[in-house]
Parts: sequence; structure tokens; C-alpha cells
Amino acid sequence: MTKTAFVAIVGCPNVGKSSLLNKMLGRKVAIVTQKPQTTRTKIIGVLTQGETQFVFTDTPGYHRPKNKLGEKMMKAVGEGISGMDACLFVTEPDGEIRDAEKGLLAKLKRENAPVVLAINKTDTVKDREAIMKKIIRFTSEYEFEAVVPVSAVTGDNVDAIIEELGKLAYESPHFFPDDTLTDQPERVIAAEMIREKMLLLLDKEVPHGTAVSIEKMRERPQSDIMDVEAVIYCEKESHKGIIIGHKGETLKRISSRARIDMENFFSCRINLQCWVKVKEDWRNREGLIRNFGLD
Repeated sequence: MTKTAFVAIVGCPNVGKSSLLNKMLGRKVAIVTQKPQTTRTKIIGVLTQGETQFVFTDTPGYHRPKNKLGEKMMKAVGEGISGMDACLFVTEPDGEIRDAEKGLLAKLKRENAPVVLAINKTDTVKDREAIMKKIIRFTSEYEFEAVVPVSAVTGDNVDAIIEELGKLAYESPHFFPDDTLTDQPERVIAAEMIREKMLLLLDKEVPHGTAVSIEKMRERPQSDIMDVEAVIYCEKESHKGIIIGHKGETLKRISSRARIDMENFFSCRINLQCWVKVKEDWRNREGLIRNFGLD
């Protein structure tokens, strides 16, 4: 008897949702940085264990939007929750419940969703009493199916999360082939790898105002080389200079690190070429948001 569980991964920015998804899958499908709002769209990750298939939707961090792109991200959160079999609510191990988390819990109550609470980043806390206090705060707000302290970095208790979510799976055929990892197109994965390196290498607002478009992605005939051509779009001419850097050094570092990730993921050699162009205020322009696949 095969079973399936569609699970939305939700929470505030920078609590480790994408890191947890990657750890559960055993492979990196979602980019990860220490900067908030790294994830912009819904990312599907598929894990098949025996007869049970989990279809995870990694959603953007829940926050108050400041532009049209932010509004699209919050729409993606709402769509990610709606119609799911379960939600995995990810939070950090100390501190009070944030207002945004309370707002997200209110949404889940309206959906009457079964929710597993993951207290992530337990490896960063020595005081276990702080974790217990956080659990008490959250369980007083919502009736969770289970509460699991976890570390996406060390992998502690990741199996316990999968076990708890497996209890919420229902009898059905699998919706994806059992060896599927993600439904993300290769061009999207390549573009996200480039954007991740910008988030890691650039400061302040500059990387958040960028988008990446893969213009060409083609394997050479009778070769293990794939040619990838990408355009990085930014909002200001001054940002373009920062991304390129002195004598092109910053862009070279971005491209070099992204190329290594692409070669590991696609299992072939990558010839990556990147260019930088300016599209002013693109995060408030519906047409450009749609063109960049962020709608």
C-alpha cells in the first residue's frame, strides 16, 4: 500500500526552513544563506521512503512585504498552506513568539491544518530549559500533532520529523517517480545557485535587488560539457558596478563558486558565462517579476 503526504514548510525568515528541507532530502535543492528572505518562491522537494512519498513545499519566510515581489512571496506562503495534508512549522529555539509567527498560526487555524512543530537550531543552544520554554509558549497557542527539537546542521532528530509526518500520510499512488528529487527545472536550479553566491558575497541590499535569468543551457554534442549563459539583473547602475567589482573580480568569484555547485549537481563540467544588466525597480514591476519566474 503506497502513501503520500503533501507537506508545507512554513515559518519566519532565516529560521532554517530550506536547510531542513535539504537535510531531509539528503541533497541540496534549495539555496541557503544567513540572510533573511533567501527563498522567493515555492520550492518542491520529493522524498520517497519505502511505500511513503513526501512532497515538501518550501515557502518563503513569512514577513510584512515592502514591494510587489514581497507581496508575491506572501501569496506563495498562503498557496503553500492551502490544500496541504500537513504543515511543518519551523522556529528557532529561544525567545518569544514573534508577531509574524502568531499571524502564521492564525492562518493555520483557519485552514484547520495538522501541524508538526520543529524547534530548529538546537545545536546553537546550551540551555535546554530555553527550548522547553519555547515549546510551552507554542503549544499554548496551537494544538500540534507533534513537537520535535531538531538541528538541520547536525541532522539530530531529522528522522523523527519524517516519522511524525509519515503518520499524517494517506493511502494513494505516488505523484512522482520514486527517484524524483525536485520539480524545479534545471534552469531555475542553475539561476538559484548563482543568486545564492551573490547573497553570500555581497552586502546589504544589493543581492536582494537581483534576479538571475538563464538565457542558454545546452550540453555540447558528444561531450561532458554544458554551456550555461546567465544574465544577472540589478536595480541600479551603482549596484551593477558592485556586482562586477574591480576588474570583474567579484563577478568572477560569484561565477566560479556557482559553477562548482552546478558541476556537483548536474554531474558534468560547466562552462558558465555571466553578464550584469540594470532593470530599475524591477521588484515593483509585474511584468519583470513574471519574466523572472517569480510570479
